[in-house]
Amino acid sequence: MKFNEMKTNGMKAIRSASDLAINGAPPAFKDIVHVGRPNLGDRDALLQHVGQIYDRRWLSNHGPLVHELEKRIADKHGVKHCVAMCNGTIALEIAIRALGLEGEVIIPSYTFVATAHALHWQAITPVFADIDPATHNLDPDAVRRMITPRTSGIIGVHLWGRCAPVAELQAIADEHDLQLMFDAAHAFGCSDRGKTVGSFGRCEVLSFHATKVFNTFEGGAVITNDDQLAEAMQLMRNFGFKGFDNVIHPGTNGKMTEISAAMGLVNLEALPDFIDANKARYDRYADAFAGIDGVDLIRYDQADAPNYQYVVVEVDASKRDALVDALHAENILARKYFWPGCHGMKPYRELFPHARLMLPNTEHVAARVIVLPTGETLPEGCIETIAAVCRMVLGAGG
Repeated sequence: MKFNEMKTNGMKAIRSASDLAINGAPPAFKDIVHVGRPNLGDRDALLQHVGQIYDRRWLSNHGPLVHELEKRIADKHGVKHCVAMCNGTIALEIAIRALGLEGEVIIPSYTFVATAHALHWQAITPVFADIDPATHNLDPDAVRRMITPRTSGIIGVHLWGRCAPVAELQAIADEHDLQLMFDAAHAFGCSDRGKTVGSFGRCEVLSFHATKVFNTFEGGAVITNDDQLAEAMQLMRNFGFKGFDNVIHPGTNGKMTEISAAMGLVNLEALPDFIDANKARYDRYADAFAGIDGVDLIRYDQADAPNYQYVVVEVDASKRDALVDALHAENILARKYFWPGCHGMKPYRELFPHARLMLPNTEHVAARVIVLPTGETLPEGCIETIAAVCRMVLGAGG
């Protein structure tokens, strides 16, 4: 049976255009299928932690569970310090401030907008450099072209969990005396040429948002081997307090709560299962798309310990939106990450109206990418339905 004729557990078969919901047929799924749903570890283990939190009456302010989680995350990534935060965006902002970034900082436009916002929010100008269309990560040559006398740093992004060109970016930073840090929101546990994320640049920022492969309900962290930087960030996340009634540094409230740390400890235990589930679904997508022309599934190198959090495809830009609309009609909420690029979003479009002229690869990739649902809760038959819709809309394959 061909994928476009697949019928699973009573779901409709898609044999012709008239079977598509966008053309009036019933949707394939009653409930919305999201790109990602929260991964949840053992309920009983979480409730045991909750009971201990309740008994201790220690809810925040550097509790024992936060300390334990920080140690385990630092050990997992092979670094000296993990500074846990309330979310990944605050972690970015604190890391940026701790590094003393100012003026202009070079980042990719093809990233989640928080990377740009964390700079702009602090009156620092994000300067958008183009990407390598093969990797979707910063192009070092493009970074070089964007350096000015006002440039103070570079923030690389490990998009989809595939590491940015860390060695090349470090060489540029060293040559021009720039700070280098990484937004590693997608890259929990991933590595580059045998070296685990965490020790690249001065620091790296993790996100533990609810739909990340590893979540703490909501949270984030900065990981680093820099003792002074870690100490500064520990002060900054707690209003600059050192001990009681002694404020020695400007700061804010970026602290992680004990309940978030409890969720993190539980989910760390289950992380191998989460990744195995992601990989199994990624492999099924690879099989489903094997006979469909015009669907290019991005590949992961198993040697780099990918977490397979994202299933990303590129399709012809002229058909991308039609395909997304067709999937949405089936209640499959595929997403156009990270279209149109930060430079195309209102706050930055108004600041830099001609930025797209410097970002041809970003524009090309952003117009082609679709991110597809995955994870433990993916409904049975969803991958086959997506493949069938792709075949119909793209008119591809046999």
